[in-house]
Amino acid sequence: MLAAALASGAHAQTAAPSPEAPPVLSQAEFQACLARLQDTQAFANLSDDTFRRYTATLTPDATVLPLLNRQPEFSLPVWDYLAMLVDEQRVADGKAGYARWQNELRQIEQRFGVPADIVVGVWGVESNFGQNLGGRSLVQSLSTLSCFGRRQAYFSGEFAAVLRILQEGHMTEDKLRGSWAGAFGQTQFMPSTFFRSAVDFDGDGRRDIVDSVPDALASTAQFLKNAGWRTGQPWGWEVQVPRGFDTRGAGRKAKKPLATWRAAGFTLVNGQPLPDTLDSAGLMIPAAGGPAFLVGRNFDALYSYNASENYGLAIAQLANVIGGRSAQVGFVTPWPTDDPGLSRAQNRELQIRLLGLGHAIGEPDGMIGAKTREAIRAEQQRLGMTVDGRAGQKLLRALSQ
Repeated sequence: MLAAALASGAHAQTAAPSPEAPPVLSQAEFQACLARLQDTQAFANLSDDTFRRYTATLTPDATVLPLLNRQPEFSLPVWDYLAMLVDEQRVADGKAGYARWQNELRQIEQRFGVPADIVVGVWGVESNFGQNLGGRSLVQSLSTLSCFGRRQAYFSGEFAAVLRILQEGHMTEDKLRGSWAGAFGQTQFMPSTFFRSAVDFDGDGRRDIVDSVPDALASTAQFLKNAGWRTGQPWGWEVQVPRGFDTRGAGRKAKKPLATWRAAGFTLVNGQPLPDTLDSAGLMIPAAGGPAFLVGRNFDALYSYNASENYGLAIAQLANVIGGRSAQVGFVTPWPTDDPGLSRAQNRELQIRLLGLGHAIGEPDGMIGAKTREAIRAEQQRLGMTVDGRAGQKLLRALSQ
């Protein structure tokens, strides 16, 4: 997933500055593992011919293991994460995609009960509207992760699912390319998710979440519906927390009736009363002193797509702007920092300036990787700034002067 590339688990994280070298994997051990897997229950519905066809000459991809095992150097603050995932460029692309597919999106909303802007928000965060689908072979990545490293039981189930996709003829192997962890398609489904939620919306007889945008968007709506999306309810709102309110014990899961929040003095961030469109909500404060949110069960559905509250907020924020519920990219309450994060365009500008200072970081792509962080540390040290490898507004301003 795009989100998974930026966020791992419940906290947004970036790649370590010095990537771990891939291990040397034994082909004999790999083939022995595959033979054992074929005899397990997960592979019971696969024919011997299917299994042999896709595994007989298969070799493991050692490069996926450092991505599974690495310990990221630091967690990305929520304001950095959102600055990259929800910027003016992604909003503009999202509005264009919404306009391009508005007829299909309207039908999808009517059929599944999930707002079109939420579906487009997932599309934008997961694959940048189909621009970043990933290029790794799912068969090779998932087979490797089934035999080496952590969570082998989980990945072997996904490996069995991807072979089932091939056996049943849903897609050809060349189309099953995606992230290192096995997510694929316009909205980055895991193979097992394909069987639970993929939809043939364009009526061609195939559930094609790779090349058919209507199928992918409808499948996303089906996923959210399966996850408990409640038609007619918002994901939540940014709110004002009453002065002196004790936020201990607050959280997305600690839901209370809306009447309880009203009685405590909560209002929307603009001071208006809380609407009657949620029956219960939990108070979510991603960073102390920053924006606060009352979130309902539809936010939980977003969370189920990729277990990260920051991820859910990115979709919600992007959908708010695309859907016209917010006129600005960002929330009303500022984040508690004097050094906000950078958009992708600003990251590219920073990288161009680092290149101009002689740092060999590769092409400026707006994604802050290990080489860029190494260059940032060097410049932070030269400028007498805190040396943490973080790309922020202060560093960009300093290099622009």
